[in-house]
Formats: sequence, structure tokens, C-alpha cells
Amino acid sequence: MTSSPKRVSIPKNGVDYRGKVVLAPMVRSGELPSRLLALKYGADLVWGPETIDKSMIGTTKRINPVTSTIDYSRVSSNGGRNPSLSLKENNIYRLCPAREHGRLIFQIGTSSPFTAVEAAKLVAPHVAGIDVNAGCPKPFSTSGGMGAALLKTPDHLASILSALVTEVGNVFEIGISVKIRLLETAEETEALVRKLCATGITGLTVHCRTTPMRPRERAIRDQLRMIADICKAEGVACVMNGDVRNRDEALQLIQEFGVDAAMIATAAEANPSSFRSNEEGGLLPWRQVVQQYMKIALDVDNKWGNTKFTLGQLIPGKAEVYREAIGCKCYTQICKALELDDLIDQAKDVDRRLDLSQGYDQAAVSNAMAMNKTAQAAGGRTSAERRFSSESRHPLSERRVGMSTAMAV
Repeated sequence: MTSSPKRVSIPKNGVDYRGKVVLAPMVRSGELPSRLLALKYGADLVWGPETIDKSMIGTTKRINPVTSTIDYSRVSSNGGRNPSLSLKENNIYRLCPAREHGRLIFQIGTSSPFTAVEAAKLVAPHVAGIDVNAGCPKPFSTSGGMGAALLKTPDHLASILSALVTEVGNVFEIGISVKIRLLETAEETEALVRKLCATGITGLTVHCRTTPMRPRERAIRDQLRMIADICKAEGVACVMNGDVRNRDEALQLIQEFGVDAAMIATAAEANPSSFRSNEEGGLLPWRQVVQQYMKIALDVDNKWGNTKFTLGQLIPGKAEVYREAIGCKCYTQICKALELDDLIDQAKDVDRRLDLSQGYDQAAVSNAMAMNKTAQAAGGRTSAERRFSSESRHPLSERRVGMSTAMAV
């Protein structure tokens, strides 16, 4: 009689990663509107962007009455240097409990079990899991001993995971997981995976590239089945990441390599309808996706800078409207550029709340200047020309006007 495979139990407030196609954690491309759009198009789970533990510690949690979101914010660090900015708060993390409940994984950037636990406790009541980033190769992460730097100190990484399992996972009854990269040899990767699986985690994601590799380099899948087998033996869900282009391909790769789930990253960044299966119609036209994204971004008062960045990913560079779109300075402008007339009134409200009305005013000035140039081309004179003309006239006395008046006096 064969025994059933070992399986780490999933806490009651957690979620099993098995059988899922999920949105990968991406800086800027993993903010709330992007996550909600991915869920709309069929993502089973969404990872938020890596959020540094120290940036969360000291934040104030508020329920936003306008957006119905939970916001973690803190006073801008510039406040001490510039008193005029002392009351300006910076939103660190925003989540939507009504639409992300049971499907949001908070990814944390950390190099310490103590700060990791302190930060994770803040958000634990509102997420389905905490995931430790041990794979980011960017200097802003590795320079602080976070991200891929943790792969060089496996014992320390294991201590962080153990602390999170004991002090956060067990207390709040959610899962703890980790995302890693491949090491230089299969033997090194195997040893690392075995060590991490022994900490009590419920899931392990492997990005199928080594730390020096960049996204343009093809993902390496030679070690994937070995990693999946170790995770399966330890009862830990194994998630693959790297060059997964859509839902159908994700499901095929899950079967091919024996992993439990798959992440979509850059393909979802360019078009989140990649979570739709071919049976559901597959990828949608970019304009349809952008319209849905804009509606969500407005609904949650998304930071303008993030919205502008995301639109730069969603709108094809060869599209006629691309250059105009990336030059916009507020929601009202972009809605007009994209001809989203039904969203303009809402855009104006959001611009006012986010203090972007100045951008709209500048647009009005630019439009006036453009009209002025049009009038000039039609034979009229600009206000500048009229001003120059009046300033270049000779004084009245030089034109012998007023002399008779002086003589009469």
C-alpha cells in the first residue's frame, strides 16, 4: 500500500499554491490596479511588489473612505528638511480587502528575522501569505543584504523563514513562502532547497535563472524537476517562474516539469489578459485592456506616477497615441488622449484629490498656446507679437503728440 505524498498543512487563513497560475511580484507593475486587473482576467493569486520591511515599520494603517482600500502610509522623509512637506504622507502599500481577500501574497524584502517579523505582523491580518524575496538581483536590494544576497547566506535565510513561520504564520494562520533563484550548480541548489523546505514554509518559488542572468536571457529549466521532487517530498508547493507567457503555457509547463504552479511576469506586465486561456479568447486588444486598467486606477486613486509607468508598458510603442500618452501630466489629460470620455469627470475628481490639477492647468495653457500658433499661421498675431509691437512704438513725445498740450499750459 503506497503512502500519500507528504503535504505541509495550509493554515486556515492561508492559501494552497497548488494548481494556480499567479501574478509574479514586480516592482511598479505589481501595484494595486495591476493586481486587480490580473485577477479580473483570471489570475488565481497575485503577489504584491517587493516591499522593504523597514519601509513598513512605523507606517500608519488607515481605511480609505473614498477607495475602500487599506493604506499603509508614513510622513515623507523630506519633511525634516523642508517644513512645507511635513504634512505630506507617502503611501507605502495599498490593498483592497474586498477584491483581494484570500488571493494576495505580500512579498517582503528583508535581511533580518527581527525586522521581517515586525513588518509582516502589520499586514498579516489582511493577506493570505508572506513571501520572502531571496531572488532580486538589483543593487538596491542586494546592497542591503536582501534579495539574491540571501542566497549566499542560506543559514541566515533559513533563520528568517523560521522566525516568520513561528511568529507570524502560526499566529495569524497564514502561509510563509520564499522566492529564490538557481545557484551555480545543481548540487548547491539542491542543498539550499532542502534547507529552506525544512523551515516550515508552505511554498517555494524558483526563478529559473541564476543571479547574474538578466530577463532577456532564456530561462534555465534543467534543475526544475529536481527542485519540484524535493518540494514534493517535503510537502511544500513548488512554483516555477521565468519565461511563462500565458495561462495555457503555464498549465503545460506544470505538467511537463512536475511543479505545482506557475508565475507570469513580463508577459502580464505587457498585457494582463495573458491570464485568459485560449478557450476564453486569449489576449485582448491593448485598448480594451487599457480602458479596464484606467477604470481601476481611478477607482483606487492610484499614484499618477505609477499609472503613467504602467500605461507605458500596456500601450504599444508604435501606437499613434503612445507619445502623447507618456507626455500627459494628470488623469484628465490621459483620458482625453485615449478618448475615454466616460471617465473624464471621475478623472477630474481624482486629479483634485491627488493634487494633480496643476498638470491640468498646464495642459490648458499648452492648448491655448497651440491655438495661438494656429491663429498666427492663419494670419493673425500672437499676444507676444502684439506686446512686442506696442513696446517698440516711439513715445508720444517723439511722435510730437502732446507738444501742443504743453504749449497751452
